[in-house]
Amino acid sequence: MSGPARMALGGMAATLMAACALLPLVDPATWFLQAAVLLAVQTGVGAVGRRVPLPRPLTVLLQALVSLMLLTLVFAREYAIAGLIPGPEAFRHFSDLLQQGTDDVSRYAIPAPLSDGIQLMLIGGVVVIGLAVDVLAATFRNAAPAGLPLLALYSIAAGLSEGSGEWVWFLIAAAGYLMLLLAEGRERLSQWGRVFGGAARGPGMESGGAVAPVRTGRRIGAVALGIALVVPLALPAMNGGLLDGAGRGVGAGRGGGGTISAVNPLVSLRDSLNVDEDRQVLSLRTSTSDISDMYLRIVSLDDFDGTTWKPAKRHITAVPDDFPTPVGLAADIRRAEVRTRITAADWYAQDWLPMPYPPSGVDVDGNWRYEPVGMTLVGDHGQNTRGLTYEVRSLDVQPTAEQLADAPEPPGALTREYTQVPDSLPDVVAGTARQVTDGAANPYEQAVALQDYFSVTGGFQYDTEVEVGNDSRAIARFLEDKQGFCVHYSFAMAAMARTLGIPARVAVGFAPGTPQGDQSVAVMLRDAHAWPELYFEGVGWTRFEPTPTRGTTPPYTVPDAPGSTTPDAPDVARPSDAAPSAEPSESSSCVARDERGDLCGGALPLDPGTPEDSGAPWYRTAGWILLGALLVAVPLLPMMWRIRRRSVRLASARHAPATGSAAGGGAGQSGAIDVADLPGVAVDGEAAEATAGHVLAVWRELTDTAWDYGIVPDDALTPRKAAERIVRLGELDDATAQSVHRVAGAVEQVLFAPRPRTTDGLATDARRLRTALRSRAGWPSRVRALVAPRSAIRALWDLSDRWTAVRARWTGRLTALVRRPRPSGQRG
Repeated sequence: MSGPARMALGGMAATLMAACALLPLVDPATWFLQAAVLLAVQTGVGAVGRRVPLPRPLTVLLQALVSLMLLTLVFAREYAIAGLIPGPEAFRHFSDLLQQGTDDVSRYAIPAPLSDGIQLMLIGGVVVIGLAVDVLAATFRNAAPAGLPLLALYSIAAGLSEGSGEWVWFLIAAAGYLMLLLAEGRERLSQWGRVFGGAARGPGMESGGAVAPVRTGRRIGAVALGIALVVPLALPAMNGGLLDGAGRGVGAGRGGGGTISAVNPLVSLRDSLNVDEDRQVLSLRTSTSDISDMYLRIVSLDDFDGTTWKPAKRHITAVPDDFPTPVGLAADIRRAEVRTRITAADWYAQDWLPMPYPPSGVDVDGNWRYEPVGMTLVGDHGQNTRGLTYEVRSLDVQPTAEQLADAPEPPGALTREYTQVPDSLPDVVAGTARQVTDGAANPYEQAVALQDYFSVTGGFQYDTEVEVGNDSRAIARFLEDKQGFCVHYSFAMAAMARTLGIPARVAVGFAPGTPQGDQSVAVMLRDAHAWPELYFEGVGWTRFEPTPTRGTTPPYTVPDAPGSTTPDAPDVARPSDAAPSAEPSESSSCVARDERGDLCGGALPLDPGTPEDSGAPWYRTAGWILLGALLVAVPLLPMMWRIRRRSVRLASARHAPATGSAAGGGAGQSGAIDVADLPGVAVDGEAAEATAGHVLAVWRELTDTAWDYGIVPDDALTPRKAAERIVRLGELDDATAQSVHRVAGAVEQVLFAPRPRTTDGLATDARRLRTALRSRAGWPSRVRALVAPRSAIRALWDLSDRWTAVRARWTGRLTALVRRPRPSGQRG
């Protein structure tokens, strides 16, 4: 293996070893394999560029372009030209992903979920660092400065990690860098010859150990490694990374700005609810006498990917003293302010604060941050609800059916965001939605029809033992089987509403609790619930209840009784004056009836670290990357072949022996030309043996260069006539013309002269012709001569000749085998 190839492999290995420090930050670690594949392709492109060889800046540019195209293929192929060439839309998508990644970094604790934004930041960062290392170590042949980008990669990981096992990752990264330095040292020592090889040892002599440079290198590496491990112990510790875990985040809590350390709220909700016994979660006292609409909302799920609903990535701010008016709520909608004092159980540790929706203010101690779009509070610096008591001011919004039916069109931006459904959503979902709402006059009537379909008319049954499903057909199966619990109903109704053009999302929290004798309300585990929220301009986000026997039916969705201006009493699955039961309900409990513990809340969490949410399988990504590499490499093959052939030909002239006989002996090594292929030249075997290969190689390069710029070679001409034709058609100046004739004269010397004269500087003459033709050509001709050279057709001719020779050789062997005489059958 050549020195540059060893350096390239060493640089790639060092980059991947340094990137191992990022593994604890994100779960799952499937991104690492994708980064390794992209890094391997990038390194291979650099190796090919140096092998050709391309100029160093062109090699770096080619690596950067291929890396960008591969990142486009992986992250933005639907926004790119042919899925590979990035355009303005692709760059905007990259910007959005990076913004999402920044939000995720500030939102999640270690290990963070592998969202698209974080994945782009990780893979893109490793690819950029890998390019810098490859350029320094392999292209410019200086491995020492390559430690700086490796140090930057490790420092970022160390700054974000929680400190556990950091020395292990440092040792891995340091070993990668030392391995890169060792590869460079071996290459340089191999160029020095045997100066440091040590004295020859006889058969009986013992080995004296490592030679001086090797011993010195080992000592330097050991000292550097020791210093790097010991010195940080004497420096002040740096705590609090962007992805710092609970209790160590950065920011100022309720102050302005900073970041937050919080896990996915659904994951913590699942952990809290996944128990076998029904327990009290919250105790609340409220100023309203009707608790039928006292839903405690934790978070909203507004990102639907066809498989599951997840919280969208949002910015968070300091908690305001007074919350703004909810989006879409008009002044003419009847409302009342409700005050609720809530106390969480000592064992219930939720990162998101359960509150009635919409909140207008909250009085809470601790480090909490405010998410404006969902109007939710999330804990910072490890803050949670364990044993917490807080007071919430909220609005009891009381729209009428007429107001909802007369609601105007919502804003276009909101509609686009909250009506998105993926292409993977089965057609039966939209088809069923249209069938159920057939005849509805407006979105409100469509929403009521969907709610009644699930809760009354559709024949659905509430069953907590039905699997949630984690693929794109989960909703379709639910519509076919008609069995499920709160997750199924809320997910299905929200998805169907979106297919009808109604903005929809899913809320997670608790249904109304049970009144107690001391005027408080107990919220139990079995009250964990999910419900859809649909948006109506003038009212805002509006709750619906499609789950049968669960929660309460909103009054604005119940038809008015004849002759009455007030709605009928809502259907309540559990009356507000009912006493708490000691046994779990068979019909409404979210707690499983057996030891499986299939809770309503336990089914809500959709861990972004599961394989279903981690993007395409690695082998599919690898296949796309290989396809992209082929799409990039195939059109560039003529250019790379031509550059390589030019380098070989001119190098053969530069390193050729001085004598004719020696030159002739080296002709076969150049591999550039066969004497019999020269136009207008006929030589016998003795002359061919004396041919100076380097001279003929330069002549072929000269004629091919003229061919690339439009001067087609004429096989009927002698070298002298061919040179005159190139000078005439190329309109060359005197100096360049003399160079062309000098090469032609050298060709005639080696072919016809008894004692050929040695001519120096032929490679320079060939380069002078290329410079002259390039300066006179327009930019289209220059581009074509570089990217699609005409003389590259010789590559196909060479392949054809080789195939003909191979076929003839094997045909001869088979013929000889068939005609082999068989032993005589005569008997003695």
